[in-house]
Amino acid sequence: MNIDHLEAFLYVVRLESIHKAAELLFLSQPTVTARIKTLEQDLGIELFLRRGRSLTLSEEGKSFIPYAEQIINTYQQGKKLLKKENHPEEIVIGANIITSQYFIPFALPILKKQHPQLRFKFISVSNEALLEKLLQKQVDIALMKDVSNHGVQKHKLLNNSVKLVVYPGHSFQYQEKISVRELANEQMVFFECGAFDWNRVFHLFEGAKVEPKVDFLVDHLEVAKSIILSKNGIGFLPSLSIKEELRRGELIEIDTSHMLQINQHIFAAHLISGFGYSKIWEDILLSVKEFEYQSFPL
Repeated sequence: MNIDHLEAFLYVVRLESIHKAAELLFLSQPTVTARIKTLEQDLGIELFLRRGRSLTLSEEGKSFIPYAEQIINTYQQGKKLLKKENHPEEIVIGANIITSQYFIPFALPILKKQHPQLRFKFISVSNEALLEKLLQKQVDIALMKDVSNHGVQKHKLLNNSVKLVVYPGHSFQYQEKISVRELANEQMVFFECGAFDWNRVFHLFEGAKVEPKVDFLVDHLEVAKSIILSKNGIGFLPSLSIKEELRRGELIEIDTSHMLQINQHIFAAHLISGFGYSKIWEDILLSVKEFEYQSFPL
């Protein structure tokens, strides 16, 4: 009995599709089908009932699932035990650029403190590259924007909504509601990043038939934030990047809910085939709670 055959069986069971399983395993559909048929021959039973293109688990197949899972888990545990002591077990965490810069330095020490026996490897890449690395099993956990992929299970983690911020003393700080025209008259800095739908901001001005004064167009968050901190403009920035400045009163959030809301979150994602470190999930959630607690004013 081959571990790869068991893995193919479980992927088809969980995804309810040979096509989806093949895509996630980076195999051809005939290869996945052949692995399952070989497994059926080894067991001497039919794991699936085939009617044309439809595939339904047989009663024997349903009964075999926990045993297949147990075999794979035992195999994985055995591999871990055989590792040499000078090669500690490694967890690979990936995150998009913004999460890497503002949350990961806070979270990693917490995870290491809770799991001193583990080594944490971290990589920072774009959302698109993260998804590819996750599907190729090059990362165990990915912290990224919302993703739609049948091979990935995701959990909402951090609020990273885009906020309009100004420097202390700006006239908007004392207004109950600002208008689009008033906003268009202000010297603005726009941070351009593929992770956000900035077209929604531009459409806000288009709908009011006004042209915004975008005097600074930058592709680096800290540059955009520095321009606002130096009182040379105002702008829309993602929540994670301005948490500390808001807490210290160095930046002021302006309510734009009456004309625009850009709600977005960072998700923790892993392959739907499972993640074997449930305790780490708990500690990631703990680090999020501690991180968000620091958002309260001093």
